[in-house]
Formats: sequence, C-alpha cells, structure tokens
Amino acid sequence: MSSDNRVFIFDTTLRDGEQAPGMSMNINEKLEVAHQLERLGVDVMEAGFPIASDGDFEAVKTIAREVQGHATIAGLARVKEGDIERAAEALQYAKRSRIHTFLATSDIHMKYKLNMTEQQVLDNIYKGVSYAKTLADEVEFSPEDGSRTRLEFMIQVVRTAIEAGASVINIPDTVGYATPEEFGAFIRNIREGVGDMKGAILSVHCHNDLGLAVANSLSAIVNGALQVECSVNGIGERAGNAALEELVMALLTRKDYYGKEVGIRTEEIYRTSKTVSSTTGMSLQCNKAIVGKNAFAHESGIHQDGVLKERSTYEIMDPKKLGIHTENLVLGKHSGRHAFADRIKQLGFELNTEDLNKAFKRFKDLADKKKEINDLDLEAIVTDEIRHIPEKFTLAYSQIFTGSKLVPTATIGLQIEGVDELQEAAAFGDGPIDAVFKAVDKLTGIEGTLESYSIDAVTGGHDAMGEVVVRLGYGDTSFVGRGVSTDVIEASAKAYINAVNKICFELKK
Repeated sequence: MSSDNRVFIFDTTLRDGEQAPGMSMNINEKLEVAHQLERLGVDVMEAGFPIASDGDFEAVKTIAREVQGHATIAGLARVKEGDIERAAEALQYAKRSRIHTFLATSDIHMKYKLNMTEQQVLDNIYKGVSYAKTLADEVEFSPEDGSRTRLEFMIQVVRTAIEAGASVINIPDTVGYATPEEFGAFIRNIREGVGDMKGAILSVHCHNDLGLAVANSLSAIVNGALQVECSVNGIGERAGNAALEELVMALLTRKDYYGKEVGIRTEEIYRTSKTVSSTTGMSLQCNKAIVGKNAFAHESGIHQDGVLKERSTYEIMDPKKLGIHTENLVLGKHSGRHAFADRIKQLGFELNTEDLNKAFKRFKDLADKKKEINDLDLEAIVTDEIRHIPEKFTLAYSQIFTGSKLVPTATIGLQIEGVDELQEAAAFGDGPIDAVFKAVDKLTGIEGTLESYSIDAVTGGHDAMGEVVVRLGYGDTSFVGRGVSTDVIEASAKAYINAVNKICFELKK
C-alpha cells in the first residue's frame, strides 16, 4: 500500500469528543473506549489534553501505559513549554507517542484572542514544535481556525512547522465554517504553495456546525489530505466532529471514486459506536447514517421485496461487515453455560471467568422472564455487566404503588457496602420513577440534579429489555448511569444507582 493511497484515521473521541456538552467519562470508561478503538484499528488515538486537568493527565497516562497495540497515542498541547512537558510526561509509557501542538492563526484569533503579530505566531510555532520534537516520537501541528486563515500566511505557517520538525500538519475547520469545494481548494492550494513537504503529510479536522464535516473531510482527501481527524458517532464540541464511521464507510463503499485504503476493521464499527454511546450516555438518532437503528431498516414494500431478492438493490453496504448481527442464534432458559459462552465469544466479547459467571447468572435470570433471548439481549447483558465500578450501593428490591388516582409511592431496598442489614426507604413522587429516585436519595444521602433521562428498547416485542440512561449532575460534573432490565422502573433504579456509585467512586465519598 503506497503512502499516497493510504488515509490515516486520527480518532479524537477521547479528547474533542469528550468536550461535547454534558459529556464526561471516568478513567476506567476512557480506558474501555481506548481498548475498543484499538480493536477498531485507528491509526492515532488522541487520549486527552494533559495540561487541562489532573484527570485528563491521568487518563492519557493510563491509556499510554495500557494500550500497547498498533495505535499511536497522542496528547494535545499548546505551543507552550509547560503544556508540551506535561504531554510528554503523560505519554512517556506509550509504544509510540505523538504530541499534538496547536496555535491559532486566523486574523480574528490573532487580534482578539492572542494579541500577537504574524511574526510572533511564527516564532512561537517554531519554538514549540521544535521543543516537542525532542520529547516525543512524532509531532503534529494544528493552526487553530485554519479554514479562516489567509492562504499566504497559512503557507508560511506550514513551512515553519515542517522546518521545526512536524511530520503532520493538520488544518482545522475549527468553527465548521467551510464548504466542501472551498475547503478542498484550500487544501490543494496549501499543498501546492508549500511545495516540498519534506515527508510531512496534510491532515484535516472538520467540525459539523453546518452539517458538512464529513463532506469537507472527503473533499480534503480528494485534494491531497492523507489523515482525517474524526470521532465515533461524530461527538464533540457544539455540533460535533466528522463521524469516523461515515468517513470510513464512504471511503470504502466508494473506493471506485476515492481510490483510498484505510486500516479500520469495519466489523468493529457497530460495537465501537455502541460502546461510545452507552459510555457517554449520548443516544444515537434512529436515522443516523451507518450505525443508527434505521440504517438498514426497510419499511417500503417495494424496498423489502427488492432486498429479499437481492440485497444490493437497496443496500450499498452489508451490515455484517459493520458488525451488525442480523441473524440471531436464539437462546432460552434451558441453554447451558457452554452455549452461552460460545455465543458471547462469537459476538466478539472476551470475558474473564468472573465476568462470564456474572453475565451467565444475568442471562439465566432474564431467561425466566423472556422465552427467547437474542444477540441484542446478550450484548446488553454483557455490556452492562463488564462496565462495572465498585458498588457502594446495590439494588436489592423495589416495590411501586401507582395509578391514575394514586400518589406514586416507591419503596427501595439497598445493600450498602459495610452495612450488614438491608436498608430501605419509601418516598412519594410526581411519577413512579421520580418516587424511586427520591427513595434512593434518602438511602444514599446523595442528591444530584437529574439532567437527562432516556429509555430505549434493546429488542422488540412486549418482553423487550429496556436500557435506561440517566445523567446526574453533582457539583460541577455530570455522571452517566446505565441500567438494563425487562422492567423499565427497575432499569431506571439501576441506572440512577449506577450514577450515584460513580459519584462515590470519583469523589471518594
């Protein structure tokens, strides 16, 4: 595979993606996503902005130490010595490290934010990049607000960064202002204006404010960009980033047009999307391209008839190649541990003995409530079970009284760590779920602010499993909790308690 034919995938889910409003992940959750990104096959994984906080620093450090596969681990840094040194310290255990430096270059940013002249900007770029080069395997430089930077100055910026040692020059459309034709021409003019790139490659980082992030990225590739920065499900600040799954599948599905290769294992796309969605608590819209619930659904009779006769009549992608399981091996209450373990392995999960035992018990409990259990049920069970944190509070039981003429009342029993006797409390609420949450608040003594609540059916039918995701605000941070059950009130209680346990774990309460 020639270098001109290869597009490198730079994933920024853990850095820019986490800047999405209300979204946060603890270190364990970030590490889980990082391992899944490694299985997906991303070329570069931007793990965070180490100087931003101690939490970000520890997350980057942990990922650099624990994820020792194919991906280069990157940390963001301004072109300041302190930022660069902090990034280098966090990346010290990485198999291959990259410091991603940046400085704004547009007239509006230089005048109003930086209060710098063009020469001062160039001097800072050279100084920062050359210093970073001594502390990491690779250095990338991004001229912030690149798409609104004058071409003549941009050419100077790129030449300066390359001379200082940058091997990747990333042109961001920071505010999502560009259009595809304009942005493609901008990338082409930069490449032609710089001339000898001295082995460095051009990259792009497009935001989705006008819904054009993927289109702008593809246009940049046509015009010479060899790396794209993107995030899973397109999450990120404001309207988000270019969606990794859309970019990858556009390049592969229309390889006849783009003529490019990527190193992504497409069969891991769906699971990666689900992992990020459930970890962050950001649900996907049903008609989301590639990974949405309706992406491969056909309601029109004409479409259904065509797909049954020949899939390619109305489907340009095979869902199996994305890891979407359309054929299920149905398990039931009489299925044994071996059949369960075998199916879990086929679905791509690698569980240790303890997690497998817990998941099998959950499967047996569910089998008493559902006649047939399919792959989506199994995925929900396993995902819910393996994403565990130390549980200070565990739901023992819930009892609800509600009706159109009754004041909803919930009685909750919790097993509390370090307390032998089961603790219980009752509370009234505006509805049964509100009553459950208030009863939990009484028992835990932790009263957060419910910022969001969502419920989704994992499978179809009257006995479908429901997945509840809550976002609980506490102090200056939001905590996402998840719960799965065939009973939506029980799932709600589990999700709320899961968020409370995260508060206790993170804040050491």
